[in-house]
Amino acid sequence: MKVIITGSSGMVGRGVLLECLESDKIETVLVVNRSSINMEHPKLKEVLLKDFTKADTIKSELSGYGGCFYCMGISAVGMNEADYTKITFDTVAAFANVLYELNPNLVFNYVSGVGTDSSEKGSSMWARVKGKTENFVLNKGFKNAFAFRPGLIIPEKGIQSKTGWYNIMYVITRPLFPLFNKLKSVTTTTKIGQAMIHTLDTSLKFKVLEAPAINEMAIL
Repeated sequence: MKVIITGSSGMVGRGVLLECLESDKIETVLVVNRSSINMEHPKLKEVLLKDFTKADTIKSELSGYGGCFYCMGISAVGMNEADYTKITFDTVAAFANVLYELNPNLVFNYVSGVGTDSSEKGSSMWARVKGKTENFVLNKGFKNAFAFRPGLIIPEKGIQSKTGWYNIMYVITRPLFPLFNKLKSVTTTTKIGQAMIHTLDTSLKFKVLEAPAINEMAIL
């Protein structure tokens, strides 16, 4: 299977990338990012796209793929709803539209987060926008689509967050990782990557995966 990953410079995306590179099920990985991840691997291809609302400018690079793992995202802290919607919903919608045109039989996975509001009517701005984005992806018409809603994520295999204070928190709490790993509400970068790979050939009817479902999917 050939897959596309966005956001592979971030913690979740890097975890998904590492699992795909290690998996016998994945033959080619195309990473699409705003800046280079400076990584080389026989399976790996990279395309740079500064503005994801202009995904049509790289259409020639996006044909023939069976999966897309959309891991790119930003924090809503300090942002108004219009700007957050433009960066979150508009970019995903533009990218998904191009992929659907080229690869309608693709499996599209979108990473949102625990607490996302599928009704799009709640009081939390970020949750409404994420919910709108999830709904768009799940109803686009792809062969299959899933919304990943992790909560606390433990980084593994040397992965670090792009958010500095997250890394400080991880250093402080590292002695507790074995305990955290026993909690159903906690997942890891490794398990998220493995779960995404398993969505490529699953017939699961439920489309929204929070930590317990992610962890179960990872061991299928």
